Amino acid sequence: MDVEFLGGAREVGRSAVLVDGSLLLDYGLLTADPPQYPIRDPEPDAVVVSHGHLDHVGAVPALLKGDRRPAVHWTPPTADLARVLARDTLKLHGNSPLCPFSEEHVARLGEVEVRHGYGESFPVAGGVDGGGSDAGGTGYEVTLFNAGHVPGSAHVLVDDGDTRLLYTGDFHTDDQRLVSGTRARPDADVVICESTYADVTHEERAAVETRWADRVRTTIWEGGTVVAPAFAIGRTQELMLVADANDLTPYVDGMGKEVTRLVRRHPEFLRDPEALRRAKGAARFVTGRDGQRERIAADNALVITTSGMLAGGPVHSYLPEIRTNPTNAVTLTGYQVEGTPGRELQEHGRLELNGRVRPVSARVDSFDFSAHADREGLESFLDDYRDSRVLVNHGDRCVAFAEDLRADRFKASAPELGERIEL
Repeated sequence: MDVEFLGGAREVGRSAVLVDGSLLLDYGLLTADPPQYPIRDPEPDAVVVSHGHLDHVGAVPALLKGDRRPAVHWTPPTADLARVLARDTLKLHGNSPLCPFSEEHVARLGEVEVRHGYGESFPVAGGVDGGGSDAGGTGYEVTLFNAGHVPGSAHVLVDDGDTRLLYTGDFHTDDQRLVSGTRARPDADVVICESTYADVTHEERAAVETRWADRVRTTIWEGGTVVAPAFAIGRTQELMLVADANDLTPYVDGMGKEVTRLVRRHPEFLRDPEALRRAKGAARFVTGRDGQRERIAADNALVITTSGMLAGGPVHSYLPEIRTNPTNAVTLTGYQVEGTPGRELQEHGRLELNGRVRPVSARVDSFDFSAHADREGLESFLDDYRDSRVLVNHGDRCVAFAEDLRADRFKASAPELGERIEL
């Protein structure tokens, strides 16, 4: 078995790992201006997608161009989320070279997809020499395990009969309100491990929730409005649950509305489906008609809205309305990738709006609602793989984390972008 890193190596975004030139694990894009895609366009026999976030699934429809029809394997929530994300990408970039697929390619997903639950092993065609299943390969047995990141997120175990490869995808070892943390530790010879928060120790989640709820209450009591930019998938629903648990009534805007309805169709992938039902019932979904957003911005309210990194979406309707008043607040609740408007606001207190960079006088606070394992979580997960080879990816400090693991007697390295490794 060999693996080639087409994206996500020593970076966060556009994850794509090609096994034996035949089996593709994830095929995402990196949110930037312009968006960045994996470094080359592979032609796999099959694809297994770990979860429904843009940086892992965002480019999958592009694999269905021409007469190419690789099977696409994923969980039911990931299948549904992939379509939501693809159509949003088409809405943003569909008429430009920035989008490598069309609505036709999205529709083709229905021809090739296969949905799987956790713990269900399934065969996947493939070739050990990179030539595909017609080139003498024996194929793989693949199993998905709950990764505790977002609904439907999975660790991917690939077994070719000689080598067992565990691709962690994104994962969290602690429980969130929306999903339970990963408990899965399947036997593996090689682990490709994410490292997004390898240099971070998360604050206790209960304390984060309390601080966020206090900030919202205080701001509203003082006469301000709170805008909480949030990823549509996972973070919007998590904040709705936290708000409901703290007797806060949010407005919810953007793609998170559709995602909330979607994930509720898959209660078996949620930690507490009834809690999410209550939170949805208590929230007020925004239609965006007739100046509604401008009125809400002046309404001393909590607004949970996309996009989480301020790269687009309804958040750009609210921020111009609240930015000049220091009584208002922006609560950043997710990782802000370098080069995004969210990182610019977080580090420099300014934001580009309507083509002009403007200062933001509203209070800006960051809250660690991460759905990724932190340093302690990564180490506790990898502790079961001390006899395995560890390949560190999906992080800003992959090389440093691999060095730390080697110092702790792991067989660890951090592959470079484009590197192909024999296992």
